[in-house]
Parts: sequence; structure tokens; C-alpha cells
Amino acid sequence: MARGRGSLNSGGKQGEELPKAKITSQSLKNSSKLLKYIKPYRLKFFAGLFFLFISSLVGLSFPAILGSLIDVAQGTHKYKFLPDSLTAIGIGGFILLFCQAFVSFFRVVWFVQVAERSLADIRRETYFKLITLPMNFFANRRVGELNSRISADLSQIQDTLTTTLAEMLRQLIIMIGSIILLAIVSIKLTLAVLAILPFIVGFAVIFGRFIRKLSRQAQDKLAESNTIVEETLQGIANVKAFVNEAFEAGRYNSNLQEVIKIAVKGAKFRGVFASFIVFCLFGAFVGVIWYGSVLVSHKEMLVGDLTSFIMYTIFVGAAMGSFPDLYSNVQKAIGATERVLEILEEKGEDVSIHESDNEIKQRVDGNLIFDNVNFHYPSRPEIEVLKDVSFEAKAGQRVAIVGPSGSGKSTTAALILQFYHPQSGTILFDGKPADSYSLTDIRNQVAIVPQDVLLFGGTIRENIAYGKLKATEEEIVAAAKRANAHQFVTSFPEGYDTVVGERGVKLSGGQRQRIAIARALLKNPSILILDEATSSLDSESERLVQEALEELMKNRTSVIIAHRLSTIREADKIIVLEKGIVIESGNHEELLGNEKGLYRYLSQLQFEV
Repeated sequence: MARGRGSLNSGGKQGEELPKAKITSQSLKNSSKLLKYIKPYRLKFFAGLFFLFISSLVGLSFPAILGSLIDVAQGTHKYKFLPDSLTAIGIGGFILLFCQAFVSFFRVVWFVQVAERSLADIRRETYFKLITLPMNFFANRRVGELNSRISADLSQIQDTLTTTLAEMLRQLIIMIGSIILLAIVSIKLTLAVLAILPFIVGFAVIFGRFIRKLSRQAQDKLAESNTIVEETLQGIANVKAFVNEAFEAGRYNSNLQEVIKIAVKGAKFRGVFASFIVFCLFGAFVGVIWYGSVLVSHKEMLVGDLTSFIMYTIFVGAAMGSFPDLYSNVQKAIGATERVLEILEEKGEDVSIHESDNEIKQRVDGNLIFDNVNFHYPSRPEIEVLKDVSFEAKAGQRVAIVGPSGSGKSTTAALILQFYHPQSGTILFDGKPADSYSLTDIRNQVAIVPQDVLLFGGTIRENIAYGKLKATEEEIVAAAKRANAHQFVTSFPEGYDTVVGERGVKLSGGQRQRIAIARALLKNPSILILDEATSSLDSESERLVQEALEELMKNRTSVIIAHRLSTIREADKIIVLEKGIVIESGNHEELLGNEKGLYRYLSQLQFEV
């Protein structure tokens, strides 16, 4: 069994931490490119920032108000800008509290509105860019990875825009404001606090990071043990056949022991950390009260000032303690931004996302020529897939392409659809090079029925209508009848409203093929590609599908890729490919006449069987 060690934590599983990026001038410059999405909503964004500033300043006033209440109650009145009446100060405090609540409401709502709308714009543009990228882009990336960029990465950016940046600014204002007000209340006590607090916070951050690292190690080991369970149960037949139950049990037990070892080690450090934090925080708290009480006893400080000072100290400590997590979230958001920008900066195909721009402008009759085409996949430049391939298919002809696996048959189909472009040589439609047509003109007039048909998870009607989105009910039913699909569709209780399930799993292979043929009939292409369309079907399904294909191939150029040579005997021309080279060409009878030919050899193998 394969032991996919390297992929334990790759795949965007739920709860997986997003990778962080270093915050540098370049990464900040890259991330600033997303600010253009905030630009249409800048008025609300700046209004939210202003209200955030006001809300933070109002919050800073409450310790001073509380201290003044205590001082006025004791018959002293230090701050002349505040009234000397307990009632007046109390009512003023409630008015400020109401103002802060009012301002905070609009600040939160506006930030969320700006973030949601700008993120929707980014999601929309990212998705639009994705679906217009060339096939080579998708050949080199996993679907799960791309989906993660639209979901997890953009959600991280969303959290940063709606919460993290606002909270970071708020905590920064509170911290700076609190330090200034601490110094105003008592410079001696402030210097004492600032001498201790950074040490405690710094130690907490470093120690906390170490504990998180141990926690991640434990999670990774636990994930590894889960992988062992998954592999063992999936390959249980192999485990039993090779009598390896004891080996698998030992492997799982060994892994669990590692989990316990790391978890216990982490618990010890967490215990030390918790004890240290409790001692330091409460020690600092007691120290501040003790030193402040000394200053109060020496008449250097009022009791109300000491109360305000303690509250401002708590503000500073809380702000400092929140910065590591906020900074970590910003790092994740910058990493997410860079991954999203990778997609947005990719060069897409010349395909419009507006339906009206994709109408056919140049008609293709169906004449197709490959003229000395050489091609290798961009991801594998060392492997030449097609070498000087030349053939012609005239309008209405049936041209079959045969050959061993890996000879370049499906690549030829991909080139006809312009999924890729040859490195040299020319593909001509009606005598004109492919690049003289728009991509949409070619793809609108070429249809493919593949071996493994992918249906979307909606209804049968929706899947057939995918070939012509504006098709009427009569056109859909007519296409289904011509594809030998109407009978089985109407046998379902929901008929054409039957949901086919993900990838069409609720239908058999033959049924999926006939839906794909109906879709192609509705598209009414000039050039049809049949890529092993009947190779994986039973005899009865193959008969029904073959009848449907005969209907589909009428009066249009058909390029038939086949392993089973019995399906191409009637082709007007057969192209034999081997290792990317055209080694034979002719009709069935001509090729059988070549005693040393590959086609004759393959025919003898199949027909003898």
C-alpha cells in the first residue's frame, strides 16, 4: 500500500491552519493591490475608520470618569474640565457610553458592508478568471487547491478586512492612549509598569509560540494515526491477504505512543506557562496596587487616580496580549492575498464571460487540416507527444484515429478544441489557420463526446440543455429521442426533472453517454469528436449508444478516436498513430492490405480474440 506521508496536511482539510507569509515591504506592496476593490466603497470605509477612532477615544475616557467619581466622593476634584457633582459625572458617563454604542454600531456595520461587497467583487473576479484560464493551468493544479483559494483564502482576507485590521487599529489607539494617560496620571508608576509589562508580554509570546508548535506536532501525529486507520481499512483485503494485522496494529500503537509523548510534554509546558502567567500577572497587579498605595499614603496620588491607573494598565496589558494573534492573522491574510493574486495575474484565454460576446461570428463548414503539427505539453517539454502530424478531414467525412495508448490520440482532440496550441505546424479550419478564428467560434462549432462523461449534478433537462442554454422543451426532447435517451428518461418518475447526482452517479454509463450525445446534438456542431465513446459499455448499451452516435454523425465532420477497431470499419479515413507519428493512413480495406502494418496487426489481435 502507498503511504502518502508527504500529504498528511495538504488538501485544505477543515481546521487546517493557513500558511503565513513574512510581512515585508514587497508583500505589503502586493497586498495593497487588493485595495482597488475597496475603492468603490471608500466613503464608508473611511467613515468606519473615523468612527473607530472616536469609539476608541471614548473608551479611554471611562477609567478617568471612574477615578473622578471616586475622588469626588472623597471630596477631591482634580480634573477641572469635569463637573464636581457625582450625579453630573455619572450622567455624563452614561451619555458617553450611549454615544460609544451608537458609533460602534455604525462602525461595525460599515466595515462589514465594505468587506462583504469588496470580497464579493474579489470572489467574482477570481472565479471569472479561473474559468477563463487555459487547460494547462488546471493540468498543473489540484481542484481542491483552487477551491481552497476561493473559500479558505478569501475567507481569511474577509476576516482581516472586517475584524483584524479594525481590531488592530483599535488596540493600537487604546495602547498608545493608555500609556499617555498613565504618564499623565503618574509618571513614577508608569515607569515601574513599563519596566515589567513588556518582559511579561514578551515571555508570554515566545513561550506561547513554543506551546503552539508542540500542539501542532501533536495534531500532525494524530492526523498520521488517522491516516493509518484510513489506509488500513481501505486496503483491508491486502492486510488480511498478507497476514499483516500485527504489523498494522504495531504501527498504529507506535504512532499513538508518539501522540501521548508529545501531548504530555505539551501539558507540562502549559502547566509551567499557566503558573508563570498567573504569578506574573497577579504579581504585577499586586505590585502596582502596592506601589500606588505607597504614593497615595505619601499624598503623591489620589485614590481615584490609582483606580484609573489600574484600569489603564489592564488596557495596555490586554492590547499587548492581543497583538500576537492579530499579527498572526495579518500574516495569514498576506499569504492568502499572494495566493489569490497568483490567480488574478495569470494570463487567461480570450474568452468573454458575457454571453452576448460569445455568439458565432465566423461559421465553420467542417473542413479540418493538421499541417506538420508538433506538440508537447508545456508541463512536459521533454516529451514530444505529436511529431509532424498531418492529415485532412473534409466536411462531412468520418476520420478515425487509432493507435496504442499514449500515441497522441486524445491530444489531437484537445488541439482541435484549442485547449492547447501546437509549438509548430498549423491547424486549419476551412483552409484558414485556427488563430484567425476566435476561440469561442471554434469551440461553439466543435463538440466532444468523451469516454468518461461528466454530468453536472442538476437535472437531466439541465444537462442536455448545456449544449444550447436557450433550448426549448421541444428541442430538448427531440435531441433526447435522437440520442436514444427519451425512453429511459421518461421511465423515471420525475422524467426530465430527474436529478442525476454528482458527476451523474445515479445514471449508468450507457445512460450518461446518451445524455452527452443528446447534449452534442442540441449543440449541432460542424465538427464532432468521439473520444473512446463506447469503450467501457456492455453490449446492449453499446448498441443503443452506437445507434445514437450514427444519428449524431450524420452530415458533419466526425473525428473518431477508438481502441475497438470494430467501431470504425465504415470510416472514410483511418489515421494510425504510434508514438506521436502518423505511420499509416487509408480506409479499412487499404490498411488491412498492408501485411506489415500496425493496423492489420491490431485488427488481427482484436478480431481473433
